[in-house]
Amino acid sequence: MPFLDVRVSRGGTPDSAAEIATELKRLTHELLGKKREVTAVAIDWLPTEQWFIGGESIAASNLRSFFLKIEITTGTNTKDQKAAFVAAAFAAMEKLLGPLAPASYVVIQEVPADAWGYAGRTQENRYIEGKRL
Repeated sequence: MPFLDVRVSRGGTPDSAAEIATELKRLTHELLGKKREVTAVAIDWLPTEQWFIGGESIAASNLRSFFLKIEITTGTNTKDQKAAFVAAAFAAMEKLLGPLAPASYVVIQEVPADAWGYAGRTQENRYIEGKRL
């Protein structure tokens, strides 16, 4: 049940947002084993004049940048799976957006199972109920 929060430099279109969401959802499913039907993606477009790397605006460069934070349940993925996701997400975003500033980030944030959930139930509660069945 991951949540992906994506910020992208320069404006986009509904079609480009849909492409980003589709690709990141695919990678989340294939590399991290997360269910597509409960994967949520939010995308914010920021003007390059408001995006700074090393204290310099990227507006004058021909580069774009992004920040992706994905929240997943603690302990559900290995270091290798997370490393593969970071690499694949960067490559996918570069393919979709064009040349990227190297300081474009993917952050995998692990949240304890008892601290989040969906449909009114925590992930811990779902785990416990699954053990009873």
